[in-house]
Amino acid sequence: MTTTTNPWQQLQPQPPKPDNNLVTLNVGGRLFQTTSATLSLAGPNSLLSTLSPDHHHFIDRDPDLFSPFLSLLRTGFLPTNCGFSLPDLVSESRFYGLEHLLSSAISDPSRFDPFSLEPSAALLLNGRDSPSAISTASPHGSVHVAHGSKITSFDWSLTRKRTVLTHFTAVDSLLAISSGLAAAGATDFSGLQVIDLEEGSVRESLNWENVTRSGSTVQAIGSSTDSMFVSFESGRRNSNAIVVYDLHSFTPVTEIAHNEIFGADLGSAIPATKLIWIPSYSLLMASGSHGGPSGVTGNVRLWDLRSGNPVWEIKDTNDCFADVCVSDNLSAMFKVGVNSGEVYLIDLRKLNDGGNESWECLGDVRRSSNNKKEGGGCKIKSHGNHVFCTKKGKIELLSEVVMVPSKRNEDGVRERVFRKNAMGSPAARDVEGEGNRVSNLAFGGNKMFVTRKDKQMVEVWQSSSSKRGCSAFGP
Repeated sequence: MTTTTNPWQQLQPQPPKPDNNLVTLNVGGRLFQTTSATLSLAGPNSLLSTLSPDHHHFIDRDPDLFSPFLSLLRTGFLPTNCGFSLPDLVSESRFYGLEHLLSSAISDPSRFDPFSLEPSAALLLNGRDSPSAISTASPHGSVHVAHGSKITSFDWSLTRKRTVLTHFTAVDSLLAISSGLAAAGATDFSGLQVIDLEEGSVRESLNWENVTRSGSTVQAIGSSTDSMFVSFESGRRNSNAIVVYDLHSFTPVTEIAHNEIFGADLGSAIPATKLIWIPSYSLLMASGSHGGPSGVTGNVRLWDLRSGNPVWEIKDTNDCFADVCVSDNLSAMFKVGVNSGEVYLIDLRKLNDGGNESWECLGDVRRSSNNKKEGGGCKIKSHGNHVFCTKKGKIELLSEVVMVPSKRNEDGVRERVFRKNAMGSPAARDVEGEGNRVSNLAFGGNKMFVTRKDKQMVEVWQSSSSKRGCSAFGP
């Protein structure tokens, strides 16, 4: 039997074929339609990525709260003025498994604008102790704060807070290894402890086995992508060293800067009290200072971990540093002078060419000879292409200005010009007084964290552009 095809049937309009990529969701009674490709952007651990286009899906959640997350998946941004508080968005994001996308949208480091930073929130700490150390983890800005014998941790959104009690009388050095893990040490308590902040337990206890077999206190902690650096000093204060640990297993890898002190050899007696890794140069900056009858003296060394030897060092006696920092982005090292309070610069590019560079004052060099200790207690820290320096209760921002045409020295290296700006509104800058002295600065995501000497809180500074709409920040 032969079957014939009706030619007229082929000319009739055919019903549309179902779109196999289209997904329909009923969220709390409201219908949403999107594509599988859009939902796949939620990631493999998200509830949404498991939804198939074969049938309708019902999710018993608030549809108004779901809408901003669908916009986030479609555009990468939250809608402006969505009308929800950050705690509500964070809670809902955890249900859908979208917290990683929310944190990227709200705390994106690329949205950090140093020229418009203003105090936007205050993170209160339990107890009567003011912060002694602060450290940030992850690119989106979870922050750990040491205050007294306690460490308080805030997540990236600053909406979750946990406090653990340590074995130390007071924590002097703190390193955020991750959002839930921190390394802590003290200058009057032996050993370094790696603390699980979620469990409130000590995961590792690390000690330096010095020659005298006495206890070893921690003077500073630093880290690179794969290593942790710890500056130890023996309990008898007659030896010191920097120990390098694997950051993942916490096993010792090598030891550098080992000094055994004999007699009054003050140069060797100074342990490193600041450790900063310089990725572009694969060098470790170690600095330490000592105050005596003749004033403050110190040294800064750049260490090559492969050889275990310093590749450059400077003895700092004239207006010795109150604090030192390194900017990998700017290829420069900065200090704030303890006498003058002025900022100085060493261009690392010149050191790379074999130059014997010394500190160059970016302010009034005549003030370096006074003995008023105007820089005492000042802090200096780099972030991105900028340098932040504290002066008592105020914060100044130093930025490089590229001059066209630029001047070059006899070696052909471009001379550098930096300009200084006072940060914050006039009201924020009017915080004179010893009780308002800035004690620490830290940076995470698009935020700056500030602690002050006698305040039991952490100030959160954020740019105005980062506080619009759904990204408004505040615990």
